[in-house]
This record gives sequence, C-alpha cells and structure tokens, in this order.
Amino acid sequence: MLSKYLIPDYVFEHYDDVTPAFLASIGVRALLIDIDNTLAPYEQPIPDERHRAWFDALDAAGIRTALISNNHRERVDEFNATLGREAYFHSAKPFGVTFRRVMKGWGLPREQVAVLGDQLLTDALGGKHLGLKVIIVPPIRDKKTAFVRFKRWLERPYMRAFYEKQSKEENK
Repeated sequence: MLSKYLIPDYVFEHYDDVTPAFLASIGVRALLIDIDNTLAPYEQPIPDERHRAWFDALDAAGIRTALISNNHRERVDEFNATLGREAYFHSAKPFGVTFRRVMKGWGLPREQVAVLGDQLLTDALGGKHLGLKVIIVPPIRDKKTAFVRFKRWLERPYMRAFYEKQSKEENK
C-alpha cells in the first residue's frame, strides 16, 4: 500500500537533468522544488550559475516554479534572494497544505504539476498523496545522523521497486 505513495514516477541523477523538454513531454507546466540536497547541499547558502541557468531555462519554457522547503525562513529566503521565486519555508512536507496552497494560486490541475525532491518520505509522499507526478534525485550530500541514515534505509525498498519497474518496462 505504501508503495503507491513512495515509489517515484521518475528518477534523475541531477536536478538540472529535469529539462523543460522532459517536463513538457509529461504534461508538466509547474514544478514544486525542494532546496536542501535537491538543488544544493545544506551548507551552500546561495544558488550558483548552474542554478540560475536552469531556472532561466524553465522560465523561458513557461514552466512555473516554487521552492517548497521544510527548512527555516532564513535558509529559504537567503537561497531564494537572487532567484526571486515563490518560496515557502516550514512547509510541513509530506503534509500537502503548502502544495495545495501553491497549486490553488497557480490555478493549474494536479496533472500539470510535479514535485522535485530528494526524499521519498517527504517530497514523494507529499506529492503522490495529492496525485502529483514525483521526480526524485539522489541527495547531494546527506547528513550522517542516525535519523537520516534510518530514513534512507526505509527508502531503499521503494527505490529498488522503482528501478525494477523501470527494468521491466525497458525489457518489454
């Protein structure tokens, strides 16, 4: 039952592998994006040129974006200062309150919205629960705490299931 909510729809190696062309091919016009370990490691306070180029490409393609983070206001505001995106802190992922709020403001149906993140227990669960497409990237640099290691251990069978499903589809 949990696999319905924890197996991502797509997995990419890096956030910027998620191109406007790919998003258009799956009918996505808006992207809800996690910051920490998805776009940048925790210790990177501001976006770099690679981030700006990716966001510029999304803008040029008409893809709407919002930063959705469980981190504190200062972290989100500092990272977003040069990007100028809609940005939400203390988002309480996986609970969908912030996701729904942003989508309501955009006026887009859930079929046209995707979530991009690095965690199945927050990003994937929150997106899947609302019927959104979920795109996962491996964490850039995980914390080594027991809690984070435990969360990643819990995610393993669902990532394995994703890759097994992909393998079966490729062999058809």
